[in-house]
Amino acid sequence: MTKVDKPIVFMGTPDFGVPALKALHGAGYPISLVLTQPDRPKGRGRKTVPSPIKKAAEDLGLSVFQPASLKNAEAVERISAAAPAYIVVIAFGQILPKSILAIPRCGAVNVHASLLPKYRGAAPIQWAIVNRETETGVTTMLMDEGLDTGDILLAARTKIEENDTAGSLHDRLAAMGADLIVQTLRGLASGTISPVAQDPEIASYAPMLKKEDGRIDWQKSPEELEAFVRGMDPWPGAFTTLDGKRLRIFRLAPARRTEEQAPGTVIQGFPDELRVAAGSRAVSILEVQGESGKRLDIADFLRGKTVTAGTVLG
Repeated sequence: MTKVDKPIVFMGTPDFGVPALKALHGAGYPISLVLTQPDRPKGRGRKTVPSPIKKAAEDLGLSVFQPASLKNAEAVERISAAAPAYIVVIAFGQILPKSILAIPRCGAVNVHASLLPKYRGAAPIQWAIVNRETETGVTTMLMDEGLDTGDILLAARTKIEENDTAGSLHDRLAAMGADLIVQTLRGLASGTISPVAQDPEIASYAPMLKKEDGRIDWQKSPEELEAFVRGMDPWPGAFTTLDGKRLRIFRLAPARRTEEQAPGTVIQGFPDELRVAAGSRAVSILEVQGESGKRLDIADFLRGKTVTAGTVLG
């Protein structure tokens, strides 16, 4: 392991930051403190669980601090005592106030899962797929007090494949982000990176998603719906309602429309097919999950559930 003399305070919470934390540790950076969100209740049993970053940090033998807010004196004191050259932030979940940004002597560096200034905000991976982008990537930037507005350091690109879900793209970008943050810190140390200001004229925003945002709008075209379903997978999950109950949809594809029906209406098809009017055309639903059932191919689902033509999905 190469010895590096620039200590880091690492800040992150979900799975996306775990490869980067491990990469920095493996590259020899002394990580003096890891900040992550407090343990939260999760799942049907509402059992309190630690964040993925906390689990990874403890496995690496690193010190962990879980402040409810960064705006109190304790947070400033703990981070200052760690004497960081850099603060590295990856999906931490809180905006860093000026008092925290001022602590590291070399700056605060963020890894963001888009090609900034496009898709600033909390859900860049999902919205890039939903909006049918052909490529995306990861960007490192020097942090300021704005939301993903700091000067760009490095970026790496990847094609969005036709079968990519938010889950598969997340994993690929997380690995890319791990490589990029190591490259970025090395470049900053060697003076080979020149920060570049973002162009606000081409900036776009990727707002945080709520569970209800996964509801399917059958007015949209088949191509838009296919991208929407992939972009909502695995969370918040694309869904509609059938007989008043939530029906999650994992895959659908454009289909031939045999008759004029209002969007969302089931139209006549083969016995093992669920064809639905969408926009001015139709889609074929390929894989679903009922409220209390398993994830099933549509033929298996229809063996246990009759869905007649004329049924309207909500």
